[in-house]
Amino acid sequence: MSMSLKELLALFSKETLATLYMVSISTLISYAIGIPLGVILVVTEEGSIAPNKIIHGILGFFTNIFRTIPFLILLVMVLPITKALVHTTLGPKAIIPPLVIASAPYIARMVESSLKEVDSGVIEAAKSMGSDSFQIIFKVLLPEARPSLYVGAAICMTSILSYSAMAGFVGGGGLGAIALNYGYYRYQTDMMLIAVVVLVVIVQLVQEFWMRLAKYSDKRGKLN
Repeated sequence: MSMSLKELLALFSKETLATLYMVSISTLISYAIGIPLGVILVVTEEGSIAPNKIIHGILGFFTNIFRTIPFLILLVMVLPITKALVHTTLGPKAIIPPLVIASAPYIARMVESSLKEVDSGVIEAAKSMGSDSFQIIFKVLLPEARPSLYVGAAICMTSILSYSAMAGFVGGGGLGAIALNYGYYRYQTDMMLIAVVVLVVIVQLVQEFWMRLAKYSDKRGKLN
């Protein structure tokens, strides 16, 4: 390791903040898109509260397509879109559009899965009391699915973090760029290992936060 401790700390501080910036902004935008998509997928399903085969089929089709494209390929495919949205293809800001495009469909499916775990008896009880579709969604489905949604958030943020590590391939910066530029191109294994350790610590903190939140919000006491 050729750089001084001060230079090392400055480098890892900068790229750790870049990684946290990419992941946090991408997660917020992805959930803003993914939650409504997941809700629509559930409520438009056959036998649900507002069945619609056309809407369900179209959303399901496009969601599945974007989920199956490997992120590195998607990263390159959407470079023109990235350029149009953020006016650059370099730096942490440039990795946000592909992260959102890759993550929103995944989050939609996670939300769909969480909402389907809600006891149908609770929904039927809400219907019998005269609740409309919006009341069932916002007062029954989402609140009852909250613990599962929090667990899903831990999984989704971990996935987004792993995607962000590929940002180095397109000049996006972050901890992945350190692992690539120093560990791969310059054969500095120690730098790569430090980057990996920092990423693992971030993942553990993210998972601990969401799992504790899930446990706290679970009224049934089933989560350990």
